[in-house]
Amino acid sequence: MDLVKEISIKDMEGVSIGHAQNDEAKTGVSVLYFKNGAQAGCDISGGGPASRETPLTDPLTADNPLNAVVLSGGSAYGLAASDGVMRCLEEHGIGYNTGYALVPLVCQSCIFDLGYGKNNVRPNADMGYEACKKALEICDDSLGNIGAGTGASVGKLLGMKQAMKAGLGIHAIQVGELQIAAVVVVNAFGDIFNPENGQKVAGLLDPSRQSFLDLEQIFLSYFAAPRDMFNSNTTIGCIITNAKFDKAKLNKIASMTRNAYARCINPVGTMADGDSIYACSVGEVVSDVNLVGTLSAKVMQKAILKAIEASKLPDEEYLSHCL
Repeated sequence: MDLVKEISIKDMEGVSIGHAQNDEAKTGVSVLYFKNGAQAGCDISGGGPASRETPLTDPLTADNPLNAVVLSGGSAYGLAASDGVMRCLEEHGIGYNTGYALVPLVCQSCIFDLGYGKNNVRPNADMGYEACKKALEICDDSLGNIGAGTGASVGKLLGMKQAMKAGLGIHAIQVGELQIAAVVVVNAFGDIFNPENGQKVAGLLDPSRQSFLDLEQIFLSYFAAPRDMFNSNTTIGCIITNAKFDKAKLNKIASMTRNAYARCINPVGTMADGDSIYACSVGEVVSDVNLVGTLSAKVMQKAILKAIEASKLPDEEYLSHCL
């Protein structure tokens, strides 16, 4: 009997997702709101992360729970979205009470999507506010070209016209009382593979867009000597579990979840990526850190593949938005 049951992230207590995007500019924001707060860890393996308040996930910092994790487009410009998320949370009486004002605790990571749609329009405080407001109202489990996944793409070594559309993926499971969900925005430098069969499912295409090129082989010749790699990538994700862990163990879970990136993406974690993974605890279920870390990698693996499958666009539509 299979002990692992697939569920919806809507079945999880304590977490809700809201999205906002500019469909013309092809960029957006996704907010993961934690109703009762969340302890969190973080793993950053890419060389060019755009992030905000990640020291809150360090075991050496105070144990004040996070109120939200924000995933967005816009590269470092997109970090402005958290200003709107904080404003929205404060208006709803949510945040750490300093005695003088509520201060919502919000971490954020961004992808680089400035080569798709309009590069002068980025997620801002208003977009962050809208996504947070939606997360407070209802959990939106939509996939693909939505929220932070609106402008995501993969396989950009030779330019956007030989790349492919990617986006946002979600997958969730339950084992007994234990629940684990993964939310990911795939915007990788490397090609994307299904590790169950080794099949390449997205990545660098030939100029006719009819077949895949071997990105690793091109990479080997193109970068024989050191180069200043253009940071146009990043895969960002979040694990949410109802198992109770402290920040030290959640950092370990986040680092174990990175195995999913290695299974599905090649090359991965380069200096041209800002690959980051949060791990957040929203419940009281007693479980083993090794089990949750192992399952989290499996769940993230499924979410990555869903992000690709749900984001596919006809070539004409995709190319019409490449800069």
